[in-house]
Amino acid sequence: MMRSKILFLIITAFLALTACDSNRVYDTYKSVPNQWHKDSIIQFKFQAPDSINKYNLFVNLRNNNNYPFNNLYLIVEMDFPNGKVIKDTLQYKMAKPNGELLGTGFSDIKESKLWYKEDVIFNESGDYHIKIQHAMRKNGKVSGVVDLEGITDVGFRMEHTVLNQ
Repeated sequence: MMRSKILFLIITAFLALTACDSNRVYDTYKSVPNQWHKDSIIQFKFQAPDSINKYNLFVNLRNNNNYPFNNLYLIVEMDFPNGKVIKDTLQYKMAKPNGELLGTGFSDIKESKLWYKEDVIFNESGDYHIKIQHAMRKNGKVSGVVDLEGITDVGFRMEHTVLNQ
């Protein structure tokens, strides 16, 4: 009797966790070894899910207490199947003024889901490429940070918009 209750709770918890992420269309991370070099470009490749619905796009990051800044600058490029390229320089807040990291997580690793683009329609069939690199620099310095510490993983996520459900 007790064993069946435990099994029921495990199955219920699993279903609850997987059902909460029904908006996900694409969600992949790539690890950053030790430090993220300024010339290291993290790349993701995906197929257009369809040419009708709208999607929200996110850059996902995992960082730890070694991350030395309160913000983050990224250069994110989307390459379309026909050769068109959209390149954005984005800024995100990564910590509170007291230095406490933003994001979710119970350990020293925090996960942040950062808006990239919303209501995107993929009207070209074929492969799309997302390229992400950091563009950090210290205040008053002309040259950028060569090796960025504290970023452990970089991800890209695509979700259905609420209206698509």
